[in-house]
Amino acid sequence: MNSVPNVTLTNGAEMPQLGFGVWQVPQEEAAEAVGHALAAGYRSIDTATIYRNEEGVGQAVADSGLPREELFVTTKLWNGSSETWTRDAVLREYDASLARLGLDYVDLYLVHWPRPMRDDYLTILSAFGELAESGRARAVGTSNFHPDHLRRVIDETGVVPAVNQIELHPYLQQSELRALHAEHDIVTEAWSPLGQGKGLLDDPVLGELARKHDRSPAQVVLRWHLQVGNVAIPKSVTPSRIKENIDVFDFDLDDEDLTAITNLDSGTRFGANPDTFDWG
Repeated sequence: MNSVPNVTLTNGAEMPQLGFGVWQVPQEEAAEAVGHALAAGYRSIDTATIYRNEEGVGQAVADSGLPREELFVTTKLWNGSSETWTRDAVLREYDASLARLGLDYVDLYLVHWPRPMRDDYLTILSAFGELAESGRARAVGTSNFHPDHLRRVIDETGVVPAVNQIELHPYLQQSELRALHAEHDIVTEAWSPLGQGKGLLDDPVLGELARKHDRSPAQVVLRWHLQVGNVAIPKSVTPSRIKENIDVFDFDLDDEDLTAITNLDSGTRFGANPDTFDWG
């Protein structure tokens, strides 16, 4: 069993540095995939309302027999709809997620997108602040927020997100955001940490490092995330890859390796741009 180190959030909660993501995992496959992940040693599971698999995640948690306090469950408010969000709507949606998960609380509740063109993320984060202060959610944070969005949230609501979950991989290293996160003790969490299977893992530099360490390119990339301080949430429904992705704690990248990966940063984004995303 792999022992995953924790990072400490600003409220003192412990969050595993390597988790299991279920984006694009169908509802009917989610319980089995999460079950494999929990059996392999993952204790952090990341879902979202829009993934439409919260019920499957909750079923796997219930079936695992693991104590709830040993698990770290994240879900996200889907604000990519046509409505402008109010405080009461946010609180109702949180309750709906809990019902789908079959849980009394989540460890981390994120707003999925800033949607700056709708100008309602301050209202959402203010309501999130209430959830955190009351203890109904252990911690709250953001997803896909850029520096300007974060500064405005902190300045105008007083809520400092515990986590900002962003697209981050060797081709998109997000140095400005990571520096801002460090300034405010915000944990950087990488979604699509392996580049969504869009060619990153075929990079010859990563291939060379994989051969050097007798590892897969995916394991090299995940090790890089861990050593630079990111939280990463790779996803797979293949049991062997689920196990491979957590088997990254018995080797280290040296300074030369880290520099080689740093030099891969090209600003290439595989997912949607948070400044323009407004899926209604």
